[in-house]
Amino acid sequence: MKKIIILIPVFNDWESLIKLIKEINETIKDYSSIHFECLIVNDASTINQPNLVKPNNIKSLQILNMKKNKGHARCNAFGIRYVFKNKEFNNLILMDGDGEDRPIEIKNLVNEILKNPNNSVVAKRVKRSEGPFFKFLYFMHKVITYVFTGKSIRFGNYSCLTKEDVEKLHSDPSLWSSYSGSVKKNLKHLSEINSIRGPRYFGPSKMSFLKLLIHSFSIISVFKYQVFLRSTFLIIILAYLNLYLGNISIFFQILIVLFNLVIFTVSLREKENELKSCHNNLSSIKDITH
Repeated sequence: MKKIIILIPVFNDWESLIKLIKEINETIKDYSSIHFECLIVNDASTINQPNLVKPNNIKSLQILNMKKNKGHARCNAFGIRYVFKNKEFNNLILMDGDGEDRPIEIKNLVNEILKNPNNSVVAKRVKRSEGPFFKFLYFMHKVITYVFTGKSIRFGNYSCLTKEDVEKLHSDPSLWSSYSGSVKKNLKHLSEINSIRGPRYFGPSKMSFLKLLIHSFSIISVFKYQVFLRSTFLIIILAYLNLYLGNISIFFQILIVLFNLVIFTVSLREKENELKSCHNNLSSIKDITH
């Protein structure tokens, strides 16, 4: 029997998690030939865990409780490594726990993996639920990422990985900084489904301008060598344009140099993030049996 594990990080938003688990249970009811499990990574929540109930279509519901809060990306990285080292599985689905990754789209991920079992599947964003200003900022993030890395990354965490691809990802230090960047760097053959970013179940989106900026730098830092080569090329072009642009050309050259310093600083933290996030941070494991 095919076994799929669904990995969900959570920090304090237990109300959303409860609703999400119920919707997942309803979504997977038609896949009687697939064994589904849910693994929750509790990122050291400060709100006490409620009494969770394991629904009937989810065969196992387990919570990994972290000692210290490390953030969303590192929870995913920790969960991926834990699954690879401790679980038997065929595929691993990653999704957010707040409703923005719509549970109904699990069907599309599973159907695609059944059709192309050797390829991992990512949920490509074709529509977002945020306001126009945030959409503009996100568009600029994609443009800058493409200019400096040559990579078009139109997906987030929502995805379904093969076991072989989990093996490729779990030991990559860049995974602790950016899941999507690490996937784009390491996995050459990806299937895609179209995905609509849903609204949060409860409360406004937690993605601020600062978090978007950090998110952007984290993705770009995965491709630091491409960034350096492309930046060098841009600086050379701007140097030739000094006669025509003057101080404007020099200003952009300085910006590119500063940008590279930030990217390399972020990339140097990858291994440090891995070590700090991985060692001695698992507090306890809780199985929800009923």
